[in-house]
Parts: sequence; C-alpha cells; structure tokens
Amino acid sequence: MEERTVEASEAAEAEAAEPIDPTVGRAERLEKLAKNHILASMGVGLVPFPLVDMVALFGIQLDMVKKLSAEYDVPFKQECGRSVIASLLGGFIPAALGSAAASIIKFIPIIGQAAGAVTMPVVAGASTYAIHKVFVQHFESGGTFLDLDPVKVKAYFSEQFAKGKKVVADLKTEQTKTTTA
Repeated sequence: MEERTVEASEAAEAEAAEPIDPTVGRAERLEKLAKNHILASMGVGLVPFPLVDMVALFGIQLDMVKKLSAEYDVPFKQECGRSVIASLLGGFIPAALGSAAASIIKFIPIIGQAAGAVTMPVVAGASTYAIHKVFVQHFESGGTFLDLDPVKVKAYFSEQFAKGKKVVADLKTEQTKTTTA
C-alpha cells in the first residue's frame, strides 16, 4: 500500500513539474468571459438614466479587455485599453451613434425610455461582442495594446458587430427560456 502512495506522489510531482499550457481550456474560458460581459452590457442597456448607461457599458468593456489581456499574458494598460475601445466605437459611426442615440432618447418620458430599453441592450451587447472578437483575434496573433490599429480592424469590427446582434438575440432567447422554466 505504501508503494502505491509513493508512486502516486512521484507521479503528482512529475505532473507538477511540467509547465501548464495556458491554451488548455482557453476556448471555454473565452466563451464564458464573452457571455458574462455581453449579458452585463445588455443589462446596463436597461438602465433608465441617459448617459449613465454609456459610462457603465464602457466600464464593462474595459473590464473584459483587462481580463482578455490577462488570459493572453499581455500587459494591461488602462489608458491604452480606453483609447482603443473609444477608437473602435468612435470609428464605427453607426454603432457609436446608435448607442448614443439609444441612450439620449431615454430623456423623453415613457416613449423614449421604452425605445431606449429595446435598442440599447442590443447595441451594448453587440458592441461588447465585437470588441471581444477584435481583441481575441489581435492577441491570438501575438499583438499588444501598442500595436492594435483600430483603423485596420474597422471592417472586422463591423462584421463582428453584425454577428453580435444575432448573439444578443440568441442570449435573450436563452435567458427567457431559463427564467420561464
């Protein structure tokens, strides 16, 4: 019996000595990270106070980028993260105008709040999805915050934003099924 314990102990030591591959389970971690931040973004879209939702959304997206940089062992620079996110959203005029308009429309009592509650979660979730995809692609290729050019990823961001709308719709359906079950 003692012999098995020694063998098990030696096997555990040998296993511990092997470097852990950070890519093992990465796809699942990234999917969970994206889903959590997209859902949080959608929730922030329901905040009835104009522009507060935009500030909260930016914070959620920055937190997601920080966690992505940790996943890829890329040093996180908050100012660079803010700048890139702002550039991505600012460079993508329809998305930026859509979310700003969805937020500002909430100033109109009842009708504006209802319209904002429908529009803002979709824009917030889809933009979070697109930002996630842009950073994952960039970090996968060995990029850092310093060499990410928002102008060069504009088309990819736009494509991912469109896909993000479907992801948001699917998440809404999934959440509805979960809450009604």
